[in-house]
Amino acid sequence: MKRGGPIVRWLELQLLVVPATAALVGLLTIYLARVGTTRWTWSDLTVSLVFIAVLGLTSIWLGILGLRGDQLVLPIVAMLACLGLLLSQRLSPTVGGGGLWASLSQRQLAYLLLAFAVLWITVAAVRRLEWIKRFKYTWALGASALTLFTMLFGTDLGSGARLWLDLGPITVQPGEIVKVLLVFFLASYLDDYRELLTSSYRIGPLSLPPIPYLIPLVVMWGIAVLAVVLQNDLGNALLLYGVFLVMLYAASGRGYYVGGGLLAFAGAVIVALRVFPRVQQRIQIWLNPWSDPTGLGMQPVQADLAFAHGHIFGSGWGFGYPQAIPVVATDYAFAAIGEELGSLGAIALVALYLVLILRGLFIALRIRNGFVRLLTVGLVTVLGLQTIIILGGNVRLLPLTGITLPFVSAGGSSLITNFLIVGLLLRASEQARG
Repeated sequence: MKRGGPIVRWLELQLLVVPATAALVGLLTIYLARVGTTRWTWSDLTVSLVFIAVLGLTSIWLGILGLRGDQLVLPIVAMLACLGLLLSQRLSPTVGGGGLWASLSQRQLAYLLLAFAVLWITVAAVRRLEWIKRFKYTWALGASALTLFTMLFGTDLGSGARLWLDLGPITVQPGEIVKVLLVFFLASYLDDYRELLTSSYRIGPLSLPPIPYLIPLVVMWGIAVLAVVLQNDLGNALLLYGVFLVMLYAASGRGYYVGGGLLAFAGAVIVALRVFPRVQQRIQIWLNPWSDPTGLGMQPVQADLAFAHGHIFGSGWGFGYPQAIPVVATDYAFAAIGEELGSLGAIALVALYLVLILRGLFIALRIRNGFVRLLTVGLVTVLGLQTIIILGGNVRLLPLTGITLPFVSAGGSSLITNFLIVGLLLRASEQARG
């Protein structure tokens, strides 16, 4: 059969049986665990059945398109999305936020369907990734405009950071698409100037890097500082700046770029901590949430108690009290899983992310094209750093941010963007050498 013709992705279909089974078993566990206290309805079963059907249809669609790329990425992502859907089903009876038109789980399913549609369209429309490079300055302009617009006109939905745009019936988080546009630009720019970034020139006894070509580093540093100051958002600043440093290192192999960039960012944060009261308050609550356990410190305090209640094996799916954590479905999904599935369940979730990131990096290593390899590294780094930042916030290794846990947290902007990334990774994997 010629390359590009319809195929059957057998390994992928077999692995998708795991999240499909988990969707049904997890649902039954939730609603049978508390007989008499939680009403089980057929609409809940419909949510799981629709999700299972979409998984199978997605693999079939990829086969129809003749995609011969990686067959492990989609099952891992499907398992993470399954856990997120189950968490929404678990929280639906006790947590509001589903909106007027649907429950929390139905709304999460709607977001998932839209996200899978984006995945389908991405894989069908993007046959080769090299065309992205032709529009590098368009991506840079778009990312900068969205970032500045959000800084000036963004809305705070309770996280203490202005990360959302209120569009009436819906709110969107532009920062989600900004991170993808940033990767597009950086992969294009760094691939063009890769050799210059690895060179140096001498002034007397000093050996200096090619400063004119490091202007994007200064620009990224400035945007990250503005994010901390204007948006009160250390998390997105860490994510955007971290993605830049990783891609710069991947392109140049020069560790001093990363060291210098981290020192510059740390210096800016220290200055902001001393000058701006909002940043001071956020750091103080992070270090000692018990100073205000019923106010600003309520979320981290309740998350600590949830992890403590979960112990090793967890309280049981449906037997915890995750609803005690404000905004648990978005900011503290990991804490809810840690309580009901315990340390073992939390470790299993982290392991899924590790396998996904390692698989993505393995794909990048096997790609010959320099631009596509850099693009793949950037997309994988987005998922990896976002996961580290939100997990660190949940266990108080880092200040909590408005960043969501990829594929698990409730919300549409994050799901749609992350499935766009998955679609691009699947296409990139097709260019990996055997």
